[in-house]
Amino acid sequence: MAKVGFIGLGAMGSGMAAVLAQKGHLVTAYDLDTNAVSRAEAAGCKRATSIGEAVSQADTVISMLPNTKIVSDVYFGSDSILKHAAQEAFLIDCSTIGVSDARQFNEIAKSNGFDFVDAPVSGGVTAAANGALTFMVGANETQFVKVQPILLEMGKAVIHAGNAGSGQAAKLCNNMLLASSMIATCESLILAEKLGLDTKLFFEIASKSSGQNWSLTSYAPIKELVPSAPVNRDFENGFAGSLMLKDVCLALEEAHKNGFEPIMAQISKELYSKYIVNAGNTKDFSGIINMLRQ
Repeated sequence: MAKVGFIGLGAMGSGMAAVLAQKGHLVTAYDLDTNAVSRAEAAGCKRATSIGEAVSQADTVISMLPNTKIVSDVYFGSDSILKHAAQEAFLIDCSTIGVSDARQFNEIAKSNGFDFVDAPVSGGVTAAANGALTFMVGANETQFVKVQPILLEMGKAVIHAGNAGSGQAAKLCNNMLLASSMIATCESLILAEKLGLDTKLFFEIASKSSGQNWSLTSYAPIKELVPSAPVNRDFENGFAGSLMLKDVCLALEEAHKNGFEPIMAQISKELYSKYIVNAGNTKDFSGIINMLRQ
């Protein structure tokens, strides 16, 4: 049984923390949103009212946070994980941040005597709640061996992407692809409707043909095609469009640093920028289908 300090109980983190608790680990959970902490408590976690309370007794600290600045503040700020965690605690950040940021955070943690790995995830809210995520881990070989067991408790696959920052590199490339594939999937579904095709029939055909992709078969933004997809709950409690935009922007920044300007990612950035203005920041990224219909 691991003693886990879990920081960040949003759409993804709440499911991850609950899965760990359900599997018998002692999870002490914290979030600025006290309602999120209450939900975690109801799911079997122990309530924490501060970062210090969450991590002081933990042998493993896991964070799932919205952006780089918050990750930096939570780990290295005035009231942070590094100030309260035991020296032997293993630090695992599952947020999506920049590659260079992850490497920098690894070095800061290392200089303070801590092991820090980047382990962003793929799979969505349903996979988080079902312990079926895919983890992309940036760590050395020794670190990976240590973190793999606890990550497997929350996932179907834990993949060693390489040294520090490599998990983030894999995640940004993955989400750059996902952003474009979701837009293409939406446009194909819209055209099928306009051409008079039965949506369920087209879904069945495309799911078994060369157009098959995750955005279609696991996340189709048409009601009743995939029961667990966010469209069936008015695009609530999913992967927010604002977070998809953040990830695409991070991917573009990393691409620019390396002398590459990906065209489809730039188009995705432009479309998701419009989407979050029209639909607000919280709706799932697949809700862009409603904007594209217009």
